[in-house]
Amino acid sequence: MAPLMNAIFPRQSLDFDLDGPSNTFSKEWAAPSNYAFTILLLLGGDVVSRALAQLAGGWYTPVAFSFGWVSYATSAVNSAVGEMKLMPGSDTPCTVINVSSGQSRSNGSWILGRVMRDFEYWMKQDGPEVHKMVTELRQNKHKWDLDQAQEQTKRTGAAPKVERPKLAGLVVSFWKVDEDKRSRVGKPGTDILFWSGVVTSIVQLGVAAIPFGLYGDWGYFLVTAAAIILCLATGAQKQWKREKWACRIFEEGDKPRHYIMTRGNGAQHALVIECNGVGMNLEDLCTGFDNLDSPAISKATRLTMVGLAVLWVCLLITSSALTDNAWFLIAVGSIGMLQNIFVAGWSRKPQSLGLPLKFDGVIGHRKVIEALYKVEERLPKAGQRLAGQFFPAGLRKDEEDKLNGMGNRLEGEENMIKKQRPE
Repeated sequence: MAPLMNAIFPRQSLDFDLDGPSNTFSKEWAAPSNYAFTILLLLGGDVVSRALAQLAGGWYTPVAFSFGWVSYATSAVNSAVGEMKLMPGSDTPCTVINVSSGQSRSNGSWILGRVMRDFEYWMKQDGPEVHKMVTELRQNKHKWDLDQAQEQTKRTGAAPKVERPKLAGLVVSFWKVDEDKRSRVGKPGTDILFWSGVVTSIVQLGVAAIPFGLYGDWGYFLVTAAAIILCLATGAQKQWKREKWACRIFEEGDKPRHYIMTRGNGAQHALVIECNGVGMNLEDLCTGFDNLDSPAISKATRLTMVGLAVLWVCLLITSSALTDNAWFLIAVGSIGMLQNIFVAGWSRKPQSLGLPLKFDGVIGHRKVIEALYKVEERLPKAGQRLAGQFFPAGLRKDEEDKLNGMGNRLEGEENMIKKQRPE
């Protein structure tokens, strides 16, 4: 048995050394091996995809080089060749309703999803009256809850806990596509997210130039510069623009269109967007490029994405040869990763997404049905369309008759005025 056991468990003449692991760790952290950067390059592809979706659409897309680019480049080949698209789908569910026809569609557009997701951010700047209305409704709701609690205390002697409400009634804000910014419709904006990419790329080149200046090691600068060029080449594809704004653009003289955007029953907000000869067909846009039966992606784009993926893999292999001063390359990737995370998650105004809006009024009430009555008075049929979203089981007979009667009466008055106008 002894020879068999020796064959299975051969004796090793290793010294017992408790300092061995700590010495190994110290050496790795002092001078990381090429494997560390190679492995890091394969992380974070999803972040890069979202950052590109935020900034792409023009000839220059400043998404910085980071660890996730190799992973993204290989997955993008599958998207371009298999799924026939580059843009990710919407990450915020909402519904878009055509006020005139009453047709509603679930949103699949990245742009409209981000407009809805970031509404609490940009409405405070572009429509402060909306924030004021929400605050008043929540205060009134809290006061009403306190009064009800006091009455219950008098009846039962128990004092229920009353918290400030997070939602109160319904707030409907009205927005118009800004005619003065017609040229910005369907084009990416240059906000802080855009300029962060420009500054980050310059900083990355500066960091990569340090070993070049100190030790004559130009390999890090070469890899960084090549990576930045590949990033810009990926973002410069015209396919991004075709997918991001896959809709008809209204021209001057087109009839006015009104659209409603909302997250549906239980939501605090609903947006009414007017496109009066300017803007985009939001019904087209919300369909989403990946929901089209025959998405148009050119063969040149697919071949380009395959070629870029091959170049990224070549860059990955080349970077593994940089064994000295690896911290500089890790610093370059870390700076880029922070910029990618910032771009992918930060809030933006609609005009930065190619949909310049300006505030045109707000209606709100702690009772949803009362808010719908006021909306119907301002824009016939809009209240009726919202009723289907916020009362999926239907209105009471008296509420439905009142809402429909208001819309029919106002629409009739508008038609009468149009007939009386001279040609």
